[in-house]
Amino acid sequence: MDKDKVHELVRKRYGQTAKEAQAQEAHSESCCTPPSAEPSCCGPTTPPTSCCDTAVGGPGLDELLGYDAETMDSIPAEANLGLGCGNPGAIAALQEGETVLDLGSGAGIDCFLSARKVGASGKVIGVDMTDDMLNLARQNAAKGDFDNVEFRKGQIESMPVEDGQVDVIISNCVVNLSPDKPAVYRDAFRVLRPGGRLAISDIVATAELPPEVRADEKLLTGCVAGAETIANQESWLAQAGFHQIRITPKEFSGKLMKEWAPGTSLADYVVSATIEAVKPLET
Repeated sequence: MDKDKVHELVRKRYGQTAKEAQAQEAHSESCCTPPSAEPSCCGPTTPPTSCCDTAVGGPGLDELLGYDAETMDSIPAEANLGLGCGNPGAIAALQEGETVLDLGSGAGIDCFLSARKVGASGKVIGVDMTDDMLNLARQNAAKGDFDNVEFRKGQIESMPVEDGQVDVIISNCVVNLSPDKPAVYRDAFRVLRPGGRLAISDIVATAELPPEVRADEKLLTGCVAGAETIANQESWLAQAGFHQIRITPKEFSGKLMKEWAPGTSLADYVVSATIEAVKPLET
């Protein structure tokens, strides 16, 4: 599929997701205010359980992906759109003062969690190509007073970040959406400092995907049809210059696939995995 078409499909899908999240938030704010004399969705005639429930992923899914409730309570709830396939922060080993780059930062969930770890002396940059997601993320940053987080518009194959400025790159279920994954890894290598590291949660293929799956636009934007094999990922990372490459399928993957696509055989072809690599100190 043409690269520009893939980008447009992804931009459209996730732009719509951001718009729906904002509309849901606005509806929640209007319907969950103290009831007036007029009947409303939160009034005495209608239980508020569904009308005012804005959770997308839910505690069960968050826990499955490696997020704990206490940590999630420290960031704006609207930052969690339930779009991830893991928790890159769990493998990133972030330290105070580090600069973190999030590829495909969405509504900001992993940026904000990273910001808590790197502290005021650190910095987090989120890159996303979708205007609606960037708007939502910036609103969430303002709500949570995240002064050490900024969001930039750009594609992850060619990021608006200077050479050698980043200590850690994270990403959550986004690289699979790229039509040019080798370019993603080359640009990641470029922006990392020597000794910098890659810590990604993503979907990878364990078997060759059937042609009809590859051609399915919904499965493409749904983080399945763009999955590539572990062998290909390892090769592209090495070609980009990385070493200490490690790709590890996650134990919860089968359950996650059932959550995403119940009644299908997708678990036979794709898994959630962590992708780790390091830029050598001398290149």
